[in-house]
Amino acid sequence: MIRKHKRVAAVASLALCLAPGAVLASSHREAPLITQSPKLDGTDFYMFNSYEPGRSNFVTMIANYIPLQDAYGGPNFFTLDNNAVYDIHIDNRGTATPAMTFRFRFTTTEKNLTLNIGGQNVPVALVALGPVSTSNTATQNVIETYTLSLVTSQGGREIETPIADAATGGNIFTKPVDNIGMKTIPNYPAYANTFIYNIRIPGCATPGRVFVGQRAEGFVVNLAETFDLINYKNPVGEQFANTTKNDLADKNVTSLTIEAPTACLRTAADPVIAGWTTSSSVVRRDNDRSEGRRGDDDRPLLKQASRLANPLVNEVVIGLKDKDKFNASQPINDPQFLTYVTNPTLPAIIELLFGTKAPTAFPRTDLVAVFLTGIAGVNQPVSLKAPGEEMRLNTSIAPKAKGAQNRLGVIGGDAAGYPNGRRPGDDVVDISLRVVMGKLYTGSTALFGTPSQAPSGELEFTDGAFVDSTFFLNAFPYLQPPHSGSPQP
Repeated sequence: MIRKHKRVAAVASLALCLAPGAVLASSHREAPLITQSPKLDGTDFYMFNSYEPGRSNFVTMIANYIPLQDAYGGPNFFTLDNNAVYDIHIDNRGTATPAMTFRFRFTTTEKNLTLNIGGQNVPVALVALGPVSTSNTATQNVIETYTLSLVTSQGGREIETPIADAATGGNIFTKPVDNIGMKTIPNYPAYANTFIYNIRIPGCATPGRVFVGQRAEGFVVNLAETFDLINYKNPVGEQFANTTKNDLADKNVTSLTIEAPTACLRTAADPVIAGWTTSSSVVRRDNDRSEGRRGDDDRPLLKQASRLANPLVNEVVIGLKDKDKFNASQPINDPQFLTYVTNPTLPAIIELLFGTKAPTAFPRTDLVAVFLTGIAGVNQPVSLKAPGEEMRLNTSIAPKAKGAQNRLGVIGGDAAGYPNGRRPGDDVVDISLRVVMGKLYTGSTALFGTPSQAPSGELEFTDGAFVDSTFFLNAFPYLQPPHSGSPQP
């Protein structure tokens, strides 16, 4: 049972040294610089206790990249950046720093297949010359592979250990080609499933799983209307929660999905873990030597381009002048963004547009608890040493099966859902609209047994684009296979 939150005063004082939270949705093209590097643009991060039958002792983490993919977007489809690393970080000590990092590196190989044209072998322009399958890659002109490693710290230095394929012992994994269309790949779901690998994670006795590949966009939102001054026809009431279209319904993303044994992620003393994803471009140290930075470490430097934990922190919370800075920052340094969460602008905009009263007591200690410290009795670490903007998951709260999940997560009485981690079927838009308008301000009926004390805290805000667990698979990798580029419906 979720106990009543009685630490408002303590959290208020803690807010004076904390940093930003999130409201509303997801992160697509959220900052000026990241629009120039779409391959590094993180769009969504999910972390939840696996609800596939028989996998309740595992945690699934999904980091989505490359936003707004049109399925027909050829002839060059959506490869990842070969000069970058993609990370999923885990903080299990409450320090706002990673205790472990799962690191992906990608390699794109162009085979330069040719056709004999008038006696000359001429390279072709397409990524496939015929039907592609796991057993037939001869016609596949572009192949993506990746390595996966576990990064830990020892004596202030990063230690990077390869993660191996449990079946072969190899360290090279293959990413399926994107869903070009039915003639190229007749049965894409079956084809993609052959790229799910069992993996040996260093220090874990039980194998985990990994999948990297294109999937249907799992984020559901009335997107264009949201940025058109929240142009919703009916913004309040459960009866309106399924009355508008999902603007992302025909889009794909690229998913980096890991399932790891829970025991390998948490400590014995604390069931709460925190996570986030980053992407970073690789900068060779030789480029820095002209500036006098020399050392005996020849490893490349990493320049962080994207950061994502809770949905839409950077899109609608962080001010325009600080968006690029936030993407390059670490949770431990979040105090620099303090004002954006303790005195958020979005509730004031909603009040101006709809006349619904925003919370009037500042600092917003409810948002501090949700996004920076965890909610007491739900997902607050036993020992919180340095709060920061991370997605926190209480691994001791049992997962709920597909179909039994409440799309509103914690505020809907389902403690296994957002903001206790995030499942694909959690309607984070509706949840976040309600939270930012005060659903958790000193309490709510669902959580603490008393109504919200914010002026509009009990109103049922909605963007009208509905989502729940039935939209997704009941097994790893959970997100639906990608939309086909061909033929047209």
